This record gives sequence, structure tokens and C-alpha cells, in this order.
Amino acid sequence: MAFGRKIYKSPADIRAMIEPGLATAAALDAVRAAIRPGATTLELDAIAEHVIRSRGGVPNFMKEPGYHHTICASVNEAVVHGIPTDRPLEPGDLVSIDCGAEVKGWNGDAAFSVVIPDPTRSDLVAARQALSGATERGLWAGIAGLSNVRDLNTIGAIIEDAIDGSDGGPFGIVEDYVGHGIGRSMHEEPPVFNYRVRGNGPSVKPGLVIAIEPMVTSGGIETRTLADDWTVVTEDGSMAAHWEHSVAVHADGIWVLTAEDGGAAGLAPFGVTPVRPA
Repeated sequence: MAFGRKIYKSPADIRAMIEPGLATAAALDAVRAAIRPGATTLELDAIAEHVIRSRGGVPNFMKEPGYHHTICASVNEAVVHGIPTDRPLEPGDLVSIDCGAEVKGWNGDAAFSVVIPDPTRSDLVAARQALSGATERGLWAGIAGLSNVRDLNTIGAIIEDAIDGSDGGPFGIVEDYVGHGIGRSMHEEPPVFNYRVRGNGPSVKPGLVIAIEPMVTSGGIETRTLADDWTVVTEDGSMAAHWEHSVAVHADGIWVLTAEDGGAAGLAPFGVTPVRPA
């Protein structure tokens, strides 16, 4: 696949993407604080929408044809695109929240996973936390790689190695869904793979803005879509985790647009210091 100049953003474009990234981060922070036994994902959805609109943004998931919510809430065996419901969350649930904001025509997109504590099932919780931790580790390894690789597809190999090297495995890296470019649209070229592929992909150079989002299971990598035409679950019923950030490559370094600190905490273990775009 050939990629033209259109996938690269100008310095002004990247600066304009800071606010939608921060709005997305704020919404996810508020949702994370509200996750507890008894809470419903519909309640979490309302929290995220309020935060985004209070910052002058619009939930960009609502702009997807046929989707009417601010977040995707995927629980346990659900991998991605879970529709918020009135089902109360339970101790031990593995909850993945995906969210995005549009501000002044520019987009942010990010996701996290969390396991609700359950003192009666410590082994189950530990296994699910290991899955989420491996997925998050893969995400940050991939982000760190943007600081020094030449070709985008190298990031997939870095993510795969980080996940394979994590404690608690083996894990399965879902191949049906990958990351993407982001900008005026939430989903743009190029694809961002979470595993090794042939070919180099586009150059990693100033102006590249992408959403990296590994989705990882505790079992097989085959998925299916439920009758609601949205929720994607593992075929074998194994647990799934999903982590994502929108990241900009610019002349002075990299910046995680959907992290309040630009990714400083997540990148520190990799010896990478993010630089805010000038």
C-alpha cells in the first residue's frame, strides 16, 4: 500500500490536536474513578459525555453511523466495541473503556482496561490484571518505539515482543482489529499493526499522528461479533484487554496527546522523555 503526504500533519495541526486529546484523557480519568461494583456502563457513558461536552467537545463515537454512545464498554470476553448497558458491574470484571473526543474538528481516541477488585477470587483477579498489564506494556513499548524507529510496521514487532515477554502468558494478540491514523477523522490511514507483518509501512517522521491500540486475550485470537452488530467477543470465551493512546511524532520528539503528562510516566521505564509540540 502506498502512502502519500496526506497522512502527515503540520505543526499547527498537531497543536490543534492537543485539546481533543486532553478532553479524551479527562473523560477516561472520570470514568476510571467511577468504576466500582454496582456501577453500570450506561452510567459511565453519561460521565464521559458530560466531561467531553463541558470542555467544548463532542463525543466522536456518536458520529459513527448507528452508534449512539460516548464510550465503548467491553467487559470480560468482550474485546472491543461493547455497547454500554444497565448491567451492574461485578467484582472481578475486566472492564475495557474506549472513548474519543472531537474539538474544533480534530480528534482524540484512547482506551484503558481495569479489573474490579474481588478479595474472594484473588487468583482470578491476578490473572486478569496480568493480561491487562501485558496489553498496557505492549502499548507503551510501541509508543516508545516511535522515538527511534524509521518505519511504522516495526512498531508491531516491538509490541508483539513486549507482550510475549510479559508475565502471566501466553497471551493472544488479536489480529482482526488494529490501530490507525487519526486527525480530522477518528480513523485515518495508515493501519498500525500490533504484531509482525511484512513490509515497512510508512516512514516514522514528523507529522505522523497515530492511535496505537493493542487488543490481547488470555486465549485464542479468533473473534466474532454479537447480534447487536457492534460487540466483538473472543470466540473461545477467554478474557480480553484493550489499551490505546493517540500519539504525535513531531520535529522535537513524540507526545502522547491523550495523556495529561504527554506520556511521561508511561515512557519513563523505556528511557524516553516526551516533548510537548512547540
